[in-house]
Order: sequence, then structure tokens, then C-alpha cells
Amino acid sequence: MGITCDLCGRTVADDAATRLTWSIAVENGRRRTYCDVCSRENVRAIEGKLDSEYW
Repeated sequence: MGITCDLCGRTVADDAATRLTWSIAVENGRRRTYCDVCSRENVRAIEGKLDSEYW
């Protein structure tokens, strides 16, 4: 089973290497998963704990 980025929709195989580079956040009680590309592009917003709707 794969994992899907909640921002861009990218889907990849769920393995240990992928889990190390992807980000997981909880927004309004809902778990959100972001790929390595989206995570890098939005790292300041993630660290500032802004909800993804403001990115």
C-alpha cells in the first residue's frame, strides 16, 4: 500500500526510506501527510504551525 501527499497528491510506496523524508502533521484533529518536495517548499509554514490552507 502506498502513501499519498495531502498537498500535491503524489503517491509512492510506503517504505522506511519514504517515511524518513515525508512529513506528518495534525491539523484540526486530522492527520495530514506531505511528500519530501512539499515539505521542503513549505518548511517555514510547517515549523510555524500554519494550517496547510494558508500555504
